Amino acid sequence: MSNKYADRSRVVRVIFIVVFALFVGRLAMLQLFSSEYKEKAEQQSLRNITQYPARGFIYDRNGKLLVHNEAVYDLMVIPRMVKDLDTNLFCKSLGITRDDFDERMLKARKYSPYSSSIFIKQISKEEYARFENKMYRFKGFYISQRTLRIYDRPIAAQVLGYVGEVNDADLKRDSYYRMGDYIGKSGIEKSYEEVLRGVKGKKVMHVDVHSREIGPYRNGAFDTLPIEGSNLYTTLDADLQAYAEDLMANKRGCVVAIEPSTGEVLAMVSAPTYDPNLLVGRIRGKNYVMLNTDIAKPMLNRALMGQYPPGSIFKVAQAMTALDLGVITPNTGFVCDKHPGCHNHPSARSVREAIKMSCNPYFYQVYRRVIQQGKYKNIYKDSQYGLTVWHDYMLRFGFGQKLDIDLPKTGMSTGNIPDTAYYNRWYGKERWAFSTIYSNSIGQGEVTVVPIQMANLAAIVANHGWYITPHVVRFYGNDSIQDEKYKIRHETGIKKEYFDIAADGMYDVVHVAGGTARRARVDGLDICGKTGTAENYGNDHSVFIAFAPKNNPKIALAVYVENAQGGGGSWAAPIAGLIIEKYLNGEVKRKDVEKMYREINPCQKLPLTRRVKKKK
Repeated sequence: MSNKYADRSRVVRVIFIVVFALFVGRLAMLQLFSSEYKEKAEQQSLRNITQYPARGFIYDRNGKLLVHNEAVYDLMVIPRMVKDLDTNLFCKSLGITRDDFDERMLKARKYSPYSSSIFIKQISKEEYARFENKMYRFKGFYISQRTLRIYDRPIAAQVLGYVGEVNDADLKRDSYYRMGDYIGKSGIEKSYEEVLRGVKGKKVMHVDVHSREIGPYRNGAFDTLPIEGSNLYTTLDADLQAYAEDLMANKRGCVVAIEPSTGEVLAMVSAPTYDPNLLVGRIRGKNYVMLNTDIAKPMLNRALMGQYPPGSIFKVAQAMTALDLGVITPNTGFVCDKHPGCHNHPSARSVREAIKMSCNPYFYQVYRRVIQQGKYKNIYKDSQYGLTVWHDYMLRFGFGQKLDIDLPKTGMSTGNIPDTAYYNRWYGKERWAFSTIYSNSIGQGEVTVVPIQMANLAAIVANHGWYITPHVVRFYGNDSIQDEKYKIRHETGIKKEYFDIAADGMYDVVHVAGGTARRARVDGLDICGKTGTAENYGNDHSVFIAFAPKNNPKIALAVYVENAQGGGGSWAAPIAGLIIEKYLNGEVKRKDVEKMYREINPCQKLPLTRRVKKKK
């Protein structure tokens, strides 16, 4: 019996000896051969600091600075390291209340007690200078430097966009970002975010018990330098942009100006607009709410998001389509019987005259020949066939689709070019014909277009049948990188000689007696244009497209003024003439005209001359 217990006792002793030996061996290995505990101890006194890169600068087409950076400071906190804090002194030093402090600290703890997060963001240089000497008294807090966007001129807000703090969706979409980081939220800042943002760096610092930095960890062996974002050169002409915005003050509408040969956007104005500096710094949140709730919608980019009836500018595309289909000839004439509504002018004897006089009955007949081509005896089937052909031509002009401009596509409009499916849903299959949809002929009815598409139509005529997709960035980076898709020509497939006719007619609109846009005329400049008066529930909208000079065009544009008394020839056309004069001549000599259209708004009566008494 005693031998039995003696054996058990030896087994127990052997187990204890083995376990003790394992512990001793492990302890010896950790102390003598492993740096794990040493590193953990070091980590208690280390601070990982993100080195934010400078965001790339943004310039206009002539190298004028539009957007740059200014240093600001974020106050960071590591909640578990906050000890023995004199809260009253801390709040007084930063100008915050105790409730602010408690709310911010709670948010930081919820994020992570062990990791750093922003306590107060975007402290100015002046605020930081006053606070810096007291930092040693506030254990657990430190300063991280970053840059803030500064907009040199208060222009192009909807094009340039703004930068804001990342949200949950941003964090899930891209692992590059951490809470408190900033990202482009709209405009160029958003669409070229990866180009502009650069690459973050990291600095690992030793800190003492008072949370003061005492030097780099392991002589900076784990530090990485930030890489600055690439500079970006836009297609915008800053002076032209500023001038067009000035002319559109006190108005609602938009201006889009394009260089026809390249598709480069020279100016893009949405009125009313706002100063982009309002969405910078700690006041950004308050100002964003103010702008976003403004009934005038200054943050809406009407040039890309607005959907409007084009009015009579649409007649140019109808004429080109009908000529190409062979349903009319250049010398086809129609009697002006004043139906549907038309102003007092002679009957047009050719396409050129019809464009000059903007004759509604003429284009009513043109559209009828396009829709009812006589391919089928059944009028409903014939109209379906004709509308399908017409719809395809309108797509060739860039209508009814989002033009692939290099700005965010969210909210961008396509306009509406109705097809057979649209009318089948609306009226029922084989229950509609030309007589149901004839308003499309003059840019009314179910047709809507986007202002960028209107300017693109002007560029197509200027180029005699082709366009390059409009874009707002020329190149970026030291290697002048360009997007190849903005070099591709999109052909309408319509004969060049037909666009010669359109250009001649548009020249007559501005320069020949009986034209509807005599107020767009500028001495010495061969401006080609087309007016439109888009019907509306309130005052009609004033529309004008143009390009100049007629030979070797340098600018094509669309001007849209909402609720403007007097129509296209009275408002949009003269504003376009001033913009063209500014761009091509470098200055505007017609100071009286400039002053009038800068100061007056569409709710006031415009002093009309005899030659523009009738709207069109």
